[in-house]
Amino acid sequence: MECLVQAKNINKIYDLGEIKVEALKEVSFCINKSSFVAFIGPSGSGKSTLLNLIGCLDRPTTGELTVLEQDVSSLSGKERTTFRGNNLGFIFQDFNLIPVLTVFENIEYPLIMVQNIEKSKRKAIVMELLDQVGLADQKNKMPNQISGGQKQRVAIARSLSTSPKIVLADEPTANLDHDTAYKIIDLIRKIKDEKGTSFIFSTHDPKIVNEVDVKFTIEDGKIVTGENK
Repeated sequence: MECLVQAKNINKIYDLGEIKVEALKEVSFCINKSSFVAFIGPSGSGKSTLLNLIGCLDRPTTGELTVLEQDVSSLSGKERTTFRGNNLGFIFQDFNLIPVLTVFENIEYPLIMVQNIEKSKRKAIVMELLDQVGLADQKNKMPNQISGGQKQRVAIARSLSTSPKIVLADEPTANLDHDTAYKIIDLIRKIKDEKGTSFIFSTHDPKIVNEVDVKFTIEDGKIVTGENK
């Protein structure tokens, strides 16, 4: 099966003055289409760095990284921004909602800033997503007026607003209680099954680890195991 994301001998080195930090060391893997994948490992293992590379927020120091058949390791900053906006969605552990925008406006924001879609189409897209995540009745509330679980549902809807082929989720359940976390995981899997969107997690949360189809364990910047269910 063709790789949706493929890494070949990826290294990432951060130059901190006189100190060089090897965040990733000779990392190679393949992720297939419509996958439910987690990179797992302790804090500082390199999993968030890897997610940033896949998400075109950074570039590897050496090696080749292909996302959706595009060698993103060779793209310029502007090209990475365009590619990211057209193909990728993001979910963060602290939600990253814009506090001065309503729930509706937070989900709508990428459609204005990234894809510049006309207003009538934006409304239809946002309302459909609000229905999917069960928040249509909360659309006019501000982020500080809803719960943590609802904020993460808004973040999920926002990540899907541009119809991305891949959604990258960095510790998406870290700030949620046990029951809410499972509801969020169930929602993400349902969306994956219905839309065929691939979800790639960076996490050390066993609730996610137990639910994904493929998991890669990272220790000290190296993938030590790759496992399918």
